[in-house]
Amino acid sequence: MKFSRKTLGIPYAVFLLLFVVAPLVVLFYYAFTNGTGEFSLKNLTDFFSDPNTLGTLFYSLLLAMTTTLVCLLIAYPVAYILATSKMKSKPVIIMIFVMPMWINFSLRITALKEILTLIEGNLAFYPFLNSVIGMTYDFLPFMILPIYNTIVKLDGSLTEAARDLGANERRAFMRVTLPLSMPGIISGISMVFLPAMTNYVVLDMLNNSTFIMGSLIGSYFSAHNWHNGSMIALVLLGIICVFTLLTDRGDEKDARTGGALL
Repeated sequence: MKFSRKTLGIPYAVFLLLFVVAPLVVLFYYAFTNGTGEFSLKNLTDFFSDPNTLGTLFYSLLLAMTTTLVCLLIAYPVAYILATSKMKSKPVIIMIFVMPMWINFSLRITALKEILTLIEGNLAFYPFLNSVIGMTYDFLPFMILPIYNTIVKLDGSLTEAARDLGANERRAFMRVTLPLSMPGIISGISMVFLPAMTNYVVLDMLNNSTFIMGSLIGSYFSAHNWHNGSMIALVLLGIICVFTLLTDRGDEKDARTGGALL
């Protein structure tokens, strides 16, 4: 029995309606209404006029950017060495980086907390540093794997051609390898930056009293203030959409550049 494409698409359409469209409709409703259900922009103006909310947003952005930068500085050399080396144990090393993702998240952060406690004593003394360490520990594999998968697929003859034309190792890397690996870098940045803005569980488990956007949204909903909580979630959704759009354009540009190099 054959089914048409429209028939096969019905389950996906139902899924999107129930778990994507319907929650967004509820989110928009609470974000742009007041306690009596009337249309209001007060939630939006409160967000941009409240210094505490704006401070939380900037702190979240700073934490996410720092975490992303640290992950990138660690991940790229690791991914490059693994992708270009001829080690027979390369799959084993890749497995070592992937294995922590199979362990329960709470157990991993609890173990990290014990290590940091032995080193620092009171974790409350370095909240930002501990947050970056916790986020980096949690998201580093998501930065390594996309970069590794991109570099390992590069045509080695391009680097050899650059060397034949007189380029040294550094110049060949900067002019060939790095530009062609940008899709993996952009993918890794997207997979680290966006969750780092909202993953407040890491902060809570490390006894961090600071707030990021995820914890702020959770506090509003815990206080049954769905209207302000929905507006903050909507603003965060807008930031994520803009960031995704920018990274997608950068990815397309790098793909065109790579095509020109090839």
